[in-house]
Amino acid sequence: MPFQIPYTVVLASKSPRRHELMRGLGIDFTVRTRDVDESFPAHLQGAEIATFLSDKKATAFSADLSDRELLITADTIVWLGDMVFNKPGSRQEAINMVAALCGRMHEVYTGVTLSTTTLRHTFYDVSKVYFGQMERSDIAWYIDQYKPFDKAGAYGIQEWIGYAGIERIDGSFYNVMGLPTRKLYTELKNLLK
Repeated sequence: MPFQIPYTVVLASKSPRRHELMRGLGIDFTVRTRDVDESFPAHLQGAEIATFLSDKKATAFSADLSDRELLITADTIVWLGDMVFNKPGSRQEAINMVAALCGRMHEVYTGVTLSTTTLRHTFYDVSKVYFGQMERSDIAWYIDQYKPFDKAGAYGIQEWIGYAGIERIDGSFYNVMGLPTRKLYTELKNLLK
């Protein structure tokens, strides 16, 4: 890492994809998790939902942070038209979600919150993802093989469906995976100047 982070970095995420992306950035971190209610006010849309949830996750840890720690929380949502697709609750819901995304463009928003005992900074990134048409049998096969029940929109772009179903992306690939790495790097660098 070309610059020094003068804190112990704590990533509040169980996501193996976020762990991988943080390691890819060269950031040393520890993991601390807590179950947080991911409900949000119904009037929020797109980026507002992702940043609200990221900030809500940060609030759940605020009493536990030491002054030597920098907490990173994040939330990724899939936004289609005016509907949010979070993690699917069942196999059928997962199949229906992916089927709804096929042949259309959707947006993936990731909200990220950086917190210390003296500051909190929240930002987001957005990527536009274009799904091609897919047969329902292919979608069902993907859901059964990869079980993407821990993923917003019921798919992982780095998995088979990304190779077979995604026509193009406008924006950060890593944002779709769950963490906008370039933006995170830039925000950290600016924040710690």
